[in-house]
Amino acid sequence: MDTLRTMLNWRSLRWRIALLVTVACCAVALTVGVMVHRSTLARSLNDNASRARTALSTAQAAYERTGSLSVGDVTDPARMPNTLLHRLKHRPDAVGVVTWYQKDAYHPAMWAAGSYQGAPFAVSVDMTADLLTRQALDRHIWKYSLAVLAVVVPLSALAAELPNRRLRQVARTAHRISEGDLTARTAAAGGGDEVSSIAASVDAMADSLHDRLVAEQRFTADVAHELRTPLMGLVTAAGLLPDCEATDLVRDRATVLRDLVEELLEISRLDAGAETADARPVPLAEVVRDCLARTGLDVRLTAHGEQWADTEPRRLDRIVANLVTNAHRHGRAPVEVEVRGTTVTVRDHGPGLPADLLAHGPQRFRTGAAERGRGHGLGLTIALGQARVLGAELDLADAPGGGALAVLRLPAAPTAQSAPEPPIPG
Repeated sequence: MDTLRTMLNWRSLRWRIALLVTVACCAVALTVGVMVHRSTLARSLNDNASRARTALSTAQAAYERTGSLSVGDVTDPARMPNTLLHRLKHRPDAVGVVTWYQKDAYHPAMWAAGSYQGAPFAVSVDMTADLLTRQALDRHIWKYSLAVLAVVVPLSALAAELPNRRLRQVARTAHRISEGDLTARTAAAGGGDEVSSIAASVDAMADSLHDRLVAEQRFTADVAHELRTPLMGLVTAAGLLPDCEATDLVRDRATVLRDLVEELLEISRLDAGAETADARPVPLAEVVRDCLARTGLDVRLTAHGEQWADTEPRRLDRIVANLVTNAHRHGRAPVEVEVRGTTVTVRDHGPGLPADLLAHGPQRFRTGAAERGRGHGLGLTIALGQARVLGAELDLADAPGGGALAVLRLPAAPTAQSAPEPPIPG
């Protein structure tokens, strides 16, 4: 269907090339047709003017010899065209003869006139056969021009399909790269043309982006890994301090810093594709209920039935916890969680999601909050990454009536289970 829609798109390059070829062919056919028509007409007028002069000389000699007129001979000025008489009076040639073409849709004629014994003497040569010949020639020119157009235009459209196909491949590759698939390449064979140059540029751009992303991921992982050991020592040392207000502040900040490093490590593993899911059938509503209990946050849970989902409880727990925490941190109560089938919906009643997040998706260290100190903008990024590992879909949108809405769609379990899963380790 998409291919047919693309073929029928009159704005496509294929039809523009076909239109350009059609206009060019029509211009050539028109130019050639007009030139041939005028050349044929000029030659016909010249030949028939010579015939008329010869006929005039012959008629005058016969009239002088016999005293009688032949068919086409005219000696009465009243029967001669006025234009012919005017030319004879003002523009005769060296021998006193003029010619004039009398146009007629059916019976054109070439006139020749001269003076004979002081009076006008004219003859006419019928040019009907020449007219029919020129008309037949014009018809053949247009007929064969249309036949050539009928062949050339489809062939030009087919010939334009090859570069069009290559351009569509480049466009699809660029779209995949914009969607985050930096392994996409055009695989365009060398040809030395402009399309090959564009394809090579897209591949080079993808290679550069991939290298930069790998370097960024490696840097993030290295930094987080190097910070992990001293941070664990810092958290342990903070636990040994005597209880006071300053100690509580140090412990809180050390814990936040430790969680940040753990989240960076998790993101680096997700970005590197090093995570794989250990999926199994689990009772979705029960797993979500246990997850919400562990968050310790005020959430309204609504479960419709007990559907089994094919997922990994630990990763599902991570996704739901991040979504609920984000709803409490950036939205307003009440926060509602609904489980229907294999779909989990999390909604708050706050101002909704920022326009930049809806347009470009979650970005690291961008929370959408005007104030500082309310998270690091990593929760939704981790939730999306874990959803991809599980083969699930996570959609973020503004809820009807206000608030943010997150919809997690999980794959259904292949078979129903009769026994519940054991509790998820805390």
